[in-house]
Amino acid sequence: MGLAAAIGLVIVHTAILPLRDVRPATLLGEGQVTAQAAAIAAQSVTVAIIDAQLSPVQQRNLERAWGCKVIDRTGLILDIFGARARTREGALQVELAHLDYQRSRLVRSWTHLERQRGGFGFLGGPGETQIEADRRLIGERITRLKRELEQVRRTRHLHRAARQRVPFPVIALVGYTNAGKSTLFNALTGAEVTARDQLFATLDPTMRGLRLPSGRRAILSDTVGFISQLPTELVAAFRATLEEVAEADVILHVRDIAHPDSAAQRADVVAVLEGMVEDGMLDDGWAARTIEVLNKADLLGGIAAVPARPDAVVVSAVTGEGLPALRSAIDARISEGMEVADYAIPPQDGARLAWLYQHGEVLARDDAPESIRVRVRLLPADRARFERA
Repeated sequence: MGLAAAIGLVIVHTAILPLRDVRPATLLGEGQVTAQAAAIAAQSVTVAIIDAQLSPVQQRNLERAWGCKVIDRTGLILDIFGARARTREGALQVELAHLDYQRSRLVRSWTHLERQRGGFGFLGGPGETQIEADRRLIGERITRLKRELEQVRRTRHLHRAARQRVPFPVIALVGYTNAGKSTLFNALTGAEVTARDQLFATLDPTMRGLRLPSGRRAILSDTVGFISQLPTELVAAFRATLEEVAEADVILHVRDIAHPDSAAQRADVVAVLEGMVEDGMLDDGWAARTIEVLNKADLLGGIAAVPARPDAVVVSAVTGEGLPALRSAIDARISEGMEVADYAIPPQDGARLAWLYQHGEVLARDDAPESIRVRVRLLPADRARFERA
């Protein structure tokens, strides 16, 4: 129901239908189809949603039996994504996923797709059927979209390379949809990213600067939320969005700790990340740089009401409770991957000294007339950059 409400549909009828056997023609049993037809007619339903994946034949037969539009879970998620994407990358990804889905719907179960067009040339010939023409046009459009998306990915790679040259640590927010990632993003950065109590409010990756307690600067990235049974078309189409997670120095796994299925949602997110490891998109050490953030503690009475765990930080992005501890945990996790180095800086070389303060964590400083000796904690890339200069 959350998916349907997320796109503005008014829900007037719901039913849980146990399936003893999957019917190839309608998915549901004959009696179930008849009973739902009566309920749909009584409520004047215009769209029926099946929380499962329908074959094209099943979709067509249910539409005939019920006299209304029928969409499955995949179609509904694609519609939501189509309504929410704002950036060019997001729009391209959604269109690609839509076309992949539509191409699978092009079967001869729809008779209007069987009519033929005339052949070319003086002798005529059988020509091509409508289904063949539609499949060809969709294939051509998919090819163009993949080229455009590849260009977008190259641009994102250049931007990522530019950030690595700065470089600042990257922190990526991941989690189940509606876990409060965008609200937490806004609370940590002071940004005004769209944050609503609905599924898939964020589809396009957003980045903002973040100042940590040590004075270190970082980049925080908000990403699309995960969901169980994510359509395979979307897993492939949103690969570029998930690349931010693969490049992150710290991953914040945001969980809605007040949700009754919080544990199951966590398992779904972990399964997607493990799938990225299998596909070579993510290294197998991602768990070591992940911090679990148990969000929405305000719905349970505050962070004191949530059992403490050594591997998690409890927060409320709405009230701000627990955010200082989260910033400190991020700082500590980044520091684990840093190296300590000692440098002697000439007193007149204020620029190099300032660079160390900006990019590292100065642990000790001893000012002498001939040199300023500092002990500083740096990311390996920063240390190499400083020593090359």
